[in-house]
Amino acid sequence: MPFVALPYALHVLAAVIWVGGMFFAWMVLRPAAGSALQPAERLRLWSEVLRRFFAWVWVALLVLALSGVALWHLRFGAMEAAPRYVHLMAGAFLAMLAIFLRLQLLLLPALNRAVESQAWADGGQVLARIRRLVGINLLLGLATVVIASTRLSF
Repeated sequence: MPFVALPYALHVLAAVIWVGGMFFAWMVLRPAAGSALQPAERLRLWSEVLRRFFAWVWVALLVLALSGVALWHLRFGAMEAAPRYVHLMAGAFLAMLAIFLRLQLLLLPALNRAVESQAWADGGQVLARIRRLVGINLLLGLATVVIASTRLSF
């Protein structure tokens, strides 16, 4: 199986970057920023953090998609030959991608506009929506890690 080693390693690394980044943001940075920063500072911080993190998420998405398709074909040949857990992971990826696109294309620009115009209340509302969607994506990502590591098929 040496021909599978590189795409597999890249796939795992990309998943660790995306899911680990969300875990850090949700469980560590969010509570720390909430307790240490005033609303204006907190919104400025999140605007910059999300801009930088989302650049890495784009790389992770590309690597996950390419390595996932490569692994699917290298290990199972046809799509229908893959076990259910592979289909579950692909479905979770698509759901997470849709949520990320909403965050990147709609909510992050709204947050940036609120920060630029110093509309702190509006920015707080946008940030709350971002937080909820990142929480959903984090749960999907953690569930996908469980499915991948245990090969669970529900």
